[in-house]
Amino acid sequence: MTNIILCGGSGTRLWPLSRTLYPKQFIKLFNDKSLFQLTLERNSLLCDSNFIVSNSEQYFLALEQEEEVLKKQNSSSYLLEPVGRNTAPAIALACMALDAEEIVLITPSDHLIKDEEAYEKVILKAKEEVKNNNLVTFGITPSYPEVGFGYIEAEGLDVKSFKEKPNLETAKSYIEQGNYYWNSGMFMFKAGIFLEELSKYSSEIYKASEVAFSKKLNISDKQFKIKTDDMLNIPEDSIDYAVMEKSDRVKVIPSDIMWSDLGDFNALSNEIEEMTPLDSKPIAIASSNNLIISNKQVATIDIEDLVIIDTDDALLISKKESTQKVKNVVAELKKKNSDLTKIHTLAHRPWGTYEVLLSTDQYKIKRIIVNQGKRLSLQKHFHRNEHWIVVSGTATVTVGDEKKLIRPNESTYIKMGEIHRLENEGKIPVVLIEAQVGEYTGEDDIVRIEDDFQR
Repeated sequence: MTNIILCGGSGTRLWPLSRTLYPKQFIKLFNDKSLFQLTLERNSLLCDSNFIVSNSEQYFLALEQEEEVLKKQNSSSYLLEPVGRNTAPAIALACMALDAEEIVLITPSDHLIKDEEAYEKVILKAKEEVKNNNLVTFGITPSYPEVGFGYIEAEGLDVKSFKEKPNLETAKSYIEQGNYYWNSGMFMFKAGIFLEELSKYSSEIYKASEVAFSKKLNISDKQFKIKTDDMLNIPEDSIDYAVMEKSDRVKVIPSDIMWSDLGDFNALSNEIEEMTPLDSKPIAIASSNNLIISNKQVATIDIEDLVIIDTDDALLISKKESTQKVKNVVAELKKKNSDLTKIHTLAHRPWGTYEVLLSTDQYKIKRIIVNQGKRLSLQKHFHRNEHWIVVSGTATVTVGDEKKLIRPNESTYIKMGEIHRLENEGKIPVVLIEAQVGEYTGEDDIVRIEDDFQR
């Protein structure tokens, strides 16, 4: 059995913790492990292999976190999407890479499951249904009338209907009837059976996915990337709309597994306590039931039921009951074309990290760390000059036709428009301070000429 892990999504309702380039599935919230890592660990005990569907920008982050928990090189296959087209195309492309008889377990990468013993039992039960060529969905036994989830109406193991997110009164009636389940977004089926049903009920998605898969770019034996134009030609749709709501082969497995999709800070507050790297906890004076995440000493007075999320570049304060509206904040920031929705001040890259220390309209200061054996792309900029000062390690720097070593307390200068590259040929990380000076210092002012990571 292969675990297809869906790594898409930007977790907008967990902003400012979650950003497009560092979404919630990669944030280490649970004993220094991320939801993605917990998903890998949980399903590696039940599945023979992993097939990870990831945004191209997040591939190296996923690869790094995978190696931390599985301790194996190249243990998973990767499908890299240049743009997301929802779950139906992602699953179709993954299934096309597998044998038709292979049983696949489809799981999001950002869900929390705490009762792993019960989880194993429902997986084994689902497997029996899949052997009979059924498509299985997992229905979470509801513990309260949630309005943020879709529901599955069941009759035994047969699915009668899928329901959209209800209002509160409708959700209460579902709970009272006892045959409704939360739609978990987890599935199991044979790869070939799913593709048959997709071809039957959503032929445009199937045909476009087939074309895109046939023209894929092979990065290695276990990693491949879909071309942007081919991906955009695939109609965007979820697996629910494309197949599950139309097929007569669908079964539901009731699942009481202590599941949460951690869809907002209210849900997150039920699973974690206040988080801070400081020795002291937040000081609470006549305050209770607040979720506080900050790297500063926080004090509260006479407040309750609030969410306070403090990052280096953004602060969110909300009533717990209103945290679903965080996505509205993200929408407003996107109207302003703000980088606050995309990236943290500390950004992860396939070669290492950079951290923005200071940013103004005329200049930006960064701390850059390049891991041993890694190098940035050969590139140039149209709107800025750069000054590099090495503080640790030895950097190999290419500027124009010249290649030279820059040691600690030495510097170099790159003129606007000049082709350059930074690499680390040593045995320790290279740490440097970069000063960008120019009329525009945005991250999109990069023209890549050569790139080890095929960006």
